[in-house]
Amino acid sequence: MNSATFKSILTMGFSALAFPVLLAQNQTNYVVTTLGTLGGTASAAISINDRGLISGFSGLPGNTTQVAVVWQKGKLVPLGTLGGPNSGIEWPNHHATAVVGITETADLNPLDENWSCSAFFPQPPTKHNCLGFVWQNGVMNPLPTLGGYNGYASGANDKGQAVGWAETAVHDSTCVLPQVLQFEAVIWGPNPGQVQPLQPIYDDPDSAATAINNNGQVVGISGICEKAVGDLSAKHPVLWENGTVTDLKGLGGGAWNTPTAINNEGQVVGFSEDADSAIHAFLWTKSGGIQDLKTLDGDSASFAYAINARGQVVGQSLGGPFGTRAVIWENGTKTDLNCLTPPGSPYLLYANDIDDSGRITGEAYDPNAGNAPAFLAVPTIGVNHCSSASSSQNSK
Repeated sequence: MNSATFKSILTMGFSALAFPVLLAQNQTNYVVTTLGTLGGTASAAISINDRGLISGFSGLPGNTTQVAVVWQKGKLVPLGTLGGPNSGIEWPNHHATAVVGITETADLNPLDENWSCSAFFPQPPTKHNCLGFVWQNGVMNPLPTLGGYNGYASGANDKGQAVGWAETAVHDSTCVLPQVLQFEAVIWGPNPGQVQPLQPIYDDPDSAATAINNNGQVVGISGICEKAVGDLSAKHPVLWENGTVTDLKGLGGGAWNTPTAINNEGQVVGFSEDADSAIHAFLWTKSGGIQDLKTLDGDSASFAYAINARGQVVGQSLGGPFGTRAVIWENGTKTDLNCLTPPGSPYLLYANDIDDSGRITGEAYDPNAGNAPAFLAVPTIGVNHCSSASSSQNSK
């Protein structure tokens, strides 16, 4: 299972180039460019910052391993690992010059844990320890844990801070084997070696941070240890700010309540289980609370992964000819992004990030080549060429 598949079931750079900005509302189309792989059949552009630095991961030949990558000046650059088989950048992170992600080390886990990283890497799990990393100026540096063996870096801001989660040395009775150790949300930085735990809410024993904005607001999850991957470890979607933690409530279900991104305006997006155990994308604001963004018409689930300063939200909706399709929510509507690309474009499986000029990154499918490469979609003038069912009001 690669991380594109993981998004569907658990949920789930070009820095020197100039791109056009978002044009007139309701007239936006997208020109799609595929970004290649390192020899495997799949890659994904997970993050794009406002300087155009694109990062993500690519499968290697044979598709049994993958590595974190950046696209710089049109070139695909592998970042390597810290001694283990796999690495990746799996969440949007918007530091101006650095990227954060996860990497396996050469050490095998003495407790035989799978850890959170294994769900994002090719299967079966390798049982190698996995750490968060920060990559800058061509160098990958590990981020410290809270006394355990594993850590996971998910997001970063322009202030030199990164967030994620890390194991403590505590054997947690709420864990389900092979997970053993408790984990807590953390902020790394801005000083080297600095790590600050973020406490769970209520009496939850575990937490994880998924994103941070330039104001230091952090979003993430709080719950029990379980397998350290979603589900009941995401009982509560939370916001940490000014030393307090706030329950964002979710859509009424008791699991998979996961914020994925927060913009500098404090708007939060993610996905949440509703009272009927369906998973839907959501938007949360301090003034309006949580809003169900729904699925594309006829689809079974949806997930929001990123929001820009304009309030445009991107993600995926489960349905369509390939089981998943990239979606954009804006101006009260939800639209299949494949309806906004020229005929003959690669099929957009999911959109994972959007920058403030409206450029979108994610993973596509090329039926002619039979592979699933990363993509960059750049806004231009155009029209929706699908039926009205592919673009509808969120209230429906």
